[in-house]
Amino acid sequence: MTVTHHVRVHRSEENLAREDQLAWKIAEVAVDPVEVETAVVDMIINRIIDNASVAAASLTRGPINAARAQAFSHPVSTGGHGATVFGAALDHRTSPEWAAWANGVAVRELDYHDTFLAAEYSHPGDNIPPILAVAQHVGSDGRALVRGIATGYEIQMDLVRAICLHKHKIDHVAHLGPSAAAGIGTLLGLDAETIYQAVGQALHTTTATRQSRKGEISTWKAHAPAFAGKMAVEAVDRAMRGQTSPAPIYEGEDGVIAWMLDGKDAAYEVPLPASGEPKRAILDSYTKEHSAEYQAQALIDLARRLGAENPALRDPANVEAIVIHTSHHTHNVIGSGANDPQKYDPTASRETLDHSIPYIFAVALQDGGWHHVDSYTPERAGRADTVALWRKITTAEDAEWTRRYHSEDPDEKAFGGRVEIRLTDGTTVVDEIAVADAHPLGARPFVRENYIAKFRLLAGPVLEPAEIERFLELVQRLPELTAAEVGELSIIAKPGLLENGDAPKGLF
Repeated sequence: MTVTHHVRVHRSEENLAREDQLAWKIAEVAVDPVEVETAVVDMIINRIIDNASVAAASLTRGPINAARAQAFSHPVSTGGHGATVFGAALDHRTSPEWAAWANGVAVRELDYHDTFLAAEYSHPGDNIPPILAVAQHVGSDGRALVRGIATGYEIQMDLVRAICLHKHKIDHVAHLGPSAAAGIGTLLGLDAETIYQAVGQALHTTTATRQSRKGEISTWKAHAPAFAGKMAVEAVDRAMRGQTSPAPIYEGEDGVIAWMLDGKDAAYEVPLPASGEPKRAILDSYTKEHSAEYQAQALIDLARRLGAENPALRDPANVEAIVIHTSHHTHNVIGSGANDPQKYDPTASRETLDHSIPYIFAVALQDGGWHHVDSYTPERAGRADTVALWRKITTAEDAEWTRRYHSEDPDEKAFGGRVEIRLTDGTTVVDEIAVADAHPLGARPFVRENYIAKFRLLAGPVLEPAEIERFLELVQRLPELTAAEVGELSIIAKPGLLENGDAPKGLF
């Protein structure tokens, strides 16, 4: 059973009781000793594999090199064993907050892991790096790690169901700081008071504007969730030392809701599991088959189908215009409704092209698919026939697709759209798709073998075959792992691979 909590702004003189604050309700969910269901355990394993897949594909990219160099500029902190960093030897460790930072950047860099979209959007797999880093540092076993990750997913996704951030140009990682702090609290078996303080501090330090996802998108896009995870680790540390946080952090008259979100008259209905109710949220999330913004997933599948069925559509000489009728979010964030000229710029950064559905649809239509490297190269983006086709593609908001995007009914919730292609001979081609092929309701839902195949594909160029098998064997025994085995839950790059990467110098 789910309990819906009415959350509104309170004046200071109303003196909102601690047990009635959302941060406390989150802490109560985190301390609930309910067992994790088998289906949830299996999905957690899938998502750890998924994270490792996209991290492997990112190991030699610039932001990861920089984040890893920062992490290894710091020694293992006292009080634990430290945590591993993707790509490095298992005994080469750093402090857990810096491991959360480096691994968080590696997981997010390609924008290729799991997603959940509702009132807000999110990549709930971002919870895994900070929770795993703390587990390794303190010596938690696999069962404790599972419990912590289940909480992280539950809290972030429940906040995402209820509280919209992007409407107010607040970055979506503001829901990640509290969820990762709660997940770490569950992992460590902390009391509600400590988790409450950590949640408040984590939220207070992770609210930022959405300019990181606007215009010429920078490398910070990958760092933003890693920063939230790092802040969550540090917030837990402070709370464990008895340090308190601003309160009520959500409901206060100078708090997040009043001044960053819907204002002093705002109210939200936030669903959280009742006491004794298993944390199942992860089962409502979905991963990516393609390395692109989630709203592009279904449209990539539609584009490759259309191109295969009618190859003439790939030639811009045959196309007068392509209009993608889709949701408000897709139109305004990755579509022409964003009014970002960079979305049509062949010299734009990878991060910007990843957030341009006109570009993505053009390439998927012509190539019959999408590749996490080849589809983003300057040569591919600058190809003359692609640029010509790309600039004929626009998006339009459609009320029905917006309604379905926000539907709470999982059977009708949709992230696709209807595509209308006007050809130069006067004919039209119209088709639509609701969800990606890999979505649980799609044509080919992802199951364990798909996650493993994705890992093998992305890890193959950078990990030795024996390392691929070691990791897969280990992670699939997750709930049975000893503390020592949790400490080995990382991936080791091929010899010499990381030494060839640029490790930029900074302050540390």
